[in-house]
Amino acid sequence: MVRYRTVVVDRHRVFYREAGDRWHPSILLLHGFPSSSHMFRELIPRLADRFHVVAPDMPGFGQSDAPDRARFAYTFDTLARTMEGFVDAVGLERFAVYVFDYGAPVGLRMAMWRPERVTALVSQNGNAYEEGLSDGWEALRSYWRDPSPANRAAIRAVLTPEATKWQYVHGVPDETMVAPESYTLDTALLARPGNDEIQLDLFLDYASNVALYPSFQEYFRTRQPPLLAVWGRNDPYFLPAGADAFKRDNPRAEVHLLDTGHFALETHVEEIAAAIRGFLARTVPADQ
Repeated sequence: MVRYRTVVVDRHRVFYREAGDRWHPSILLLHGFPSSSHMFRELIPRLADRFHVVAPDMPGFGQSDAPDRARFAYTFDTLARTMEGFVDAVGLERFAVYVFDYGAPVGLRMAMWRPERVTALVSQNGNAYEEGLSDGWEALRSYWRDPSPANRAAIRAVLTPEATKWQYVHGVPDETMVAPESYTLDTALLARPGNDEIQLDLFLDYASNVALYPSFQEYFRTRQPPLLAVWGRNDPYFLPAGADAFKRDNPRAEVHLLDTGHFALETHVEEIAAAIRGFLARTVPADQ
């Protein structure tokens, strides 16, 4: 049974979903833009018989607080620090981390800061290599180079309902497999007053993640964490080359490419759940 809870971290409410026996190995699920822990709604029940599964909404997303920008710096360092506070607040000591999209730079920061806590990494379209970035990033690169009002305004197109739906259905062989409540919920949450400015701040700070790619790669080389990359090969943002690149720094990394798009769980949750279960059974002892 999935439980829906909240915990306070640095005076801010963090919503999370939790399932499974706490005596089982833990998995922390970190969502991406523009979603929330809702994206894991079908995955959690498929893991909870064997694992303790925890999926928070990061600040500014889902059911968690969205503090005013004057009181909360919307950077990936801040999100990662908040998620560190979250795992401490809910009592996670050692855990595997499933990272997707924005969850990747958040989870990888956490892994670098406290590597002894992370038992394994599962990357589902969670990038850490320049070659994984598609040409679709050019408008954002312009924004990073010159965060002028004009370039900030140009990025707003990513926040429209049409753009959100496109992220879900692009590259999916059969669009009828994608539940409409997924992109409809994301659209409604993006439309909250002030949330557009929050997202534009995070788009700007994404440059800090690319700057950290060499550090993430050094972490893979030196720590050699068990690593599973299971990606939608038709993702318009993160290319399959980004998944294959994990093997360069971590030769034991396992890579699976699926015939779907960015939100691969919408169409291939059974395949991804099976891959995770098999991978963690091989790599993470039952007492961790």
